[in-house]
Amino acid sequence: MMNMLEEAIIYATVLHQGKVRKFNGIPFILHPMEVAQILSTMTDDQEVITAGILHDVVEDTDGTLAEIEKRFGRRVAYLVSSESEKKYPDEDRGATWQRRKEESIQVLKDSTDIGIKMLWLADKLANIRSLARVYSERGEVLWSSMHQSDPAMQCWYYRTIAESVELTLNKTGAFKELIKHINYIWPGTFDSDKTKYKKYREVSVDGCLLLGRGAKGDVYRYDDELVIKVFNQNNTYSDVEREISLSRKAFILGMPTAISFGIVSVGNRYGAMFELVDSETVSRFIARAPGQTEVYAKIMADLALTIHGIDVTGEDAFPPAAERIKSYINGGLAYENEALAKKCAGFIDALPDSEYLIHGDFHTGNVFLQSGEPLLIDMDRVSKGHPIIELSDMYYFYVILGEDDPAVVEDFMGFPYQTAVQFFEMFLKHYLNTDDEARLSEVKEKASLIGYARLIRKLRRKGTPSEADRKKIDLCIEKLEKLSGRLETLAF
Repeated sequence: MMNMLEEAIIYATVLHQGKVRKFNGIPFILHPMEVAQILSTMTDDQEVITAGILHDVVEDTDGTLAEIEKRFGRRVAYLVSSESEKKYPDEDRGATWQRRKEESIQVLKDSTDIGIKMLWLADKLANIRSLARVYSERGEVLWSSMHQSDPAMQCWYYRTIAESVELTLNKTGAFKELIKHINYIWPGTFDSDKTKYKKYREVSVDGCLLLGRGAKGDVYRYDDELVIKVFNQNNTYSDVEREISLSRKAFILGMPTAISFGIVSVGNRYGAMFELVDSETVSRFIARAPGQTEVYAKIMADLALTIHGIDVTGEDAFPPAAERIKSYINGGLAYENEALAKKCAGFIDALPDSEYLIHGDFHTGNVFLQSGEPLLIDMDRVSKGHPIIELSDMYYFYVILGEDDPAVVEDFMGFPYQTAVQFFEMFLKHYLNTDDEARLSEVKEKASLIGYARLIRKLRRKGTPSEADRKKIDLCIEKLEKLSGRLETLAF
């Protein structure tokens, strides 16, 4: 009786019969066989190796996932599906190249089965071996024969895949060889050290106190002296490096920031360690003593004024905060009401050119108090721009997110929604140094325009909106139409 691998070889050979590889005209079946051989250097898991043999069946032949599942089992079909791009038969393949790659890479980033990462690594290594050989013979002419003729986009594709598998597979020979070929075709893409043996310090947060949650990850008290930020699975080593780099640049300019002293691995995620001796987040202080909320609101307001008082220059290379806000508008509202989206984006474009520092994720869960002094973490959105952008983020966190369901803010901040609203009111009074209700209402309205556009994007990111989310989106649009008709500028 044939085993799974033998049956897969025969099955794939029959389906790929008559097909040849693009650059050298050899029988196509040699590619999946090469992928299977690379996989065999990383694992003896027959389902993973079988998926390597079958990985192009659905994409390039008449074979189906249903048939693969019937013959080889559910997991093999699942692994193959991760490598099967969505087809857009009515559109040019060149025109859909980036969309197809972004969609498939997201599958890789979201995967928890190491077999998927192994399969992707093996396939891309086999492909780039061929690319490197042809590149050595033809040079840049190579790209003109491909669906994506921009070498920079090809580099982005291979670099992103390498970054996505690095944490789990950086010790394999296949990963090191992939890096060598990428650096050969696109010199300097990766540090050459990545081709050498590297082992990250492995730590566990089991039993550690969760201090807060953010968009990029969770923060834990590791011991009496150390805090660890555990990044979400989608974050790569480069994402962590970038955040640490931004932290250091902001610190040099005067932002009171906790600087990470090391990158570690926490299971299948990256972590950044911070020395924050005997410190806690402002959120936890407020949760324990809500009667002292105004004290902490003033601390946060003073901190915000310090940050927003720091001038930056083009040489500091901080990205414009306005681009992040426009991505919220284009990623949500633009799909609902294009004219309204353009009007809201126009408010952002009309903001005065501001070279002030913006934290970008400024809330009480990202500020630690150490001996009474505030220190910021979570620096991946540090940018430059107008302070209304920072205030809009805060209004979104403390007010908008809880309008329909207060529990959302309570889970995020760790204290009641009513306290969150009071905190923001007190913060804004201290930040603007006024008790003038008209002035406070004016700034809140301006902040809310950005905040409601951001909420639409959040609701749409989950896919097709549910009936409940549809009602929330419609309500946001109604509010934005009124605000955009009433406001003349977002500056204050």
